[in-house]
Amino acid sequence: MFENYIPVLLQIVIAGGFAVVTLIASALLGKSAKRNAIKDSAYECGMLPVGDSQPRFSVKFYIVAMLFVLFDIEVVFLYPWAIVYKDYLAAAGGGGSILAVAAGFASILLVAFGYAWKKGVLDWKS
Repeated sequence: MFENYIPVLLQIVIAGGFAVVTLIASALLGKSAKRNAIKDSAYECGMLPVGDSQPRFSVKFYIVAMLFVLFDIEVVFLYPWAIVYKDYLAAAGGGGSILAVAAGFASILLVAFGYAWKKGVLDWKS
């Protein structure tokens, strides 16, 4: 019975041995490297880490992000509807009622988009 578990135990031993050898090699080789202030500083995409660590963002950034989530969720809801609509057309023959429901959903989102546009949310210059 235990001979069935030999490959699993062998894999666990090899994985554990690799982890231990890697950690030991990292500790031994890492100490021999030369250290200086530049290597020890935080890497900020080529920029010097000077100033506040959490800069203030414009409110428009968050509004556009929320609009993106809103319209992304619209697509998430419309995809299953399209699958059901396809099956509904095949079974019932006519799909006017289910199409009206989807058109109502899309029109509500279109009104929301128009409202956001009118309020100037998408205008980045102001």
